Amino acid sequence: MDSRVPHQPKYQRRKEDRPQEITEAAFEVFAEKGYAAARVEEVAQRAGVSKGLTYLYFKTKEELFKAVVKSVVVRRVDALVEAVDTTELSSEEFIRGPLLEFMKHVPNSPIAIVIKLLIAEGARHPDLVDYYWENVVSKGLTAISRFIDRGVERGEFRKTAVNDLPQVVLAPMMLSMIWRLIFAKRELDTDKLMETQIDMLLAWIKA
Repeated sequence: MDSRVPHQPKYQRRKEDRPQEITEAAFEVFAEKGYAAARVEEVAQRAGVSKGLTYLYFKTKEELFKAVVKSVVVRRVDALVEAVDTTELSSEEFIRGPLLEFMKHVPNSPIAIVIKLLIAEGARHPDLVDYYWENVVSKGLTAISRFIDRGVERGEFRKTAVNDLPQVVLAPMMLSMIWRLIFAKRELDTDKLMETQIDMLLAWIKA
């Protein structure tokens, strides 16, 4: 017999808050159960609403996952993209400052949970991978490419393969996330890893 105490509703506020409350509950359930094993009924229970009300806001479990991605990841990436486009810092100052801080934050953030879900289950759910690519990865890589090109135009950077491979800039962040997901018991100073790789990258591309 399962002796565990069922989750009590956590989110009981105003009607206009319900979509976000359901999204927060969905994130918790996805994080605990994975995408395939998560049930809308459990999300509804966790959010303190009926299953029917959940379906009123989100027609499918896929819509729920997309709402989680939008809430947890997209808004953070959009903020970074805006900072890339509007910063008055030099290119090096921005990379060592706001960009590096963003990268250091990601491995311990909810974003890493979403990445874990995509790694584990993305092959069975290509539509979710496509959604993440279009709304997160593609936007981030395009912004980084634009930033590197601008640094070249300003004479701060020299033109290198990095102009065509913005993935190189974000590679230490991705390695840090994968390391923590797979080798959690094997300690690695991921902040130092990212700082070191950024040092090497800047030494290579600086004019």
